[in-house]
Amino acid sequence: MKHFSIGILWRVFWLTLSLGGLFYFVPDEQWILSALMAFMSAIAVFQLYYYATSTNRKLARFFESVRYSDFAVKFRSDDKMGESFREINQQFNEVLEAFRVARAEKEANLQYLNTIVQHISTGLISFGSDGRVELVNSAALKMLGIYRLRQLEDLQEPHPQLFTLIATLRTGVRQLYQTSDDESLSVQATQIQLRGKVLRILVLQNIQSELQQKEIEAWQNLTRVLRHEIMNSLTPILSLVGTMKEIVQLDIAPVAPDNEGVQDLTEALQTLEKRSAGIIQFVNAYRDFTTLPKPTFVEIPARELLSGVLQLFQKSLQEAFIKTTLTIVPESLVITADVDQIEQVLINLIKNAIEALQGHANALLTIRAYSDMNQRVYIEVADNGLGIEPEALERIFIPFYTTKKTGSGIGLSLSRQIMQQHGGQLSVTSEVGKGTTFVIVL
Repeated sequence: MKHFSIGILWRVFWLTLSLGGLFYFVPDEQWILSALMAFMSAIAVFQLYYYATSTNRKLARFFESVRYSDFAVKFRSDDKMGESFREINQQFNEVLEAFRVARAEKEANLQYLNTIVQHISTGLISFGSDGRVELVNSAALKMLGIYRLRQLEDLQEPHPQLFTLIATLRTGVRQLYQTSDDESLSVQATQIQLRGKVLRILVLQNIQSELQQKEIEAWQNLTRVLRHEIMNSLTPILSLVGTMKEIVQLDIAPVAPDNEGVQDLTEALQTLEKRSAGIIQFVNAYRDFTTLPKPTFVEIPARELLSGVLQLFQKSLQEAFIKTTLTIVPESLVITADVDQIEQVLINLIKNAIEALQGHANALLTIRAYSDMNQRVYIEVADNGLGIEPEALERIFIPFYTTKKTGSGIGLSLSRQIMQQHGGQLSVTSEVGKGTTFVIVL
């Protein structure tokens, strides 16, 4: 404060001296000197005011910087006005630096949380009581098949049922919503209060894969039980039929060789034996569906995998006059999967496509592999055949269901089970008269 006091006294002395000169020269009508003294007095008053209020101006600048988050301002840390003023300048700078660091950390944390929100697989939508959407992540947009969401009312046209569901959904209650693409979404809402504003957070989860897994497990259990019961019943029947055949051949036939009833009985037993053996063979054919081994994951180039599978059908494709296109983007695309199991899935899909294209003019089989921004790999197997009827399309992944006269109805259900164990999906789209597309997601 010593330097500051000296500065004040010096400026007061200068002001007093200039005012004294002004009062001295005015009575003598020395106007030039009087004007000079008046000018010096004005300068002295300005210097005294500016010097005395410099700290207030710094305080004003400091608070203004804090108010508008302008932490790039620096205060000169000199000691022209004394040691205490230099410390004040230093403290101003340190406080602003602390605010700057805190803001940088806050922005970094906000960016970190925003990155997590945008990259999680769970859909999140936050909106206020006025329906204005405060936050929506990419997972929610992808699930709903839209590219932006600003107002909750924007859901009325693409998802009217979901819009109605959100309006009536109670906090903490979980409900199921079926999209137009037959995707099953679990919808749950919660409510929070932030800065005096009530916000609702909507959580969307795609549970289609979980439902498919439960469905497969249910079919596996049913198949296992049926197989067990059928085998337990047919095995003794087949044994009795064999015994009865021996009795007829060894005991009855020699006594009455030309008896028509004996011949009919022999034929009946043969038919019964044949059908029983056929049913046992039929049941054993579904053993793989309930005992599929866990996949062993390896990396394999997509072109090597797909070209190898296509080579197996080269003769069938040529005989059916089916044109084939194979596209891989990028060319260096690598697939991580159990090679034997993924080949089995591709064989089932290509075989189905070839059968759908039999006798079709300009038959075309298109296979395309590519990856998305999330590094998920997609393999599409498409044909331009007659397509699948909507009623049948809903059932083609159900075990034992088939639209073919000689089909077993196990190929597609087994393929979907394989994809489930790979943590992927197998879906289908079809339009009657235009063709069918199966999509593998890994």
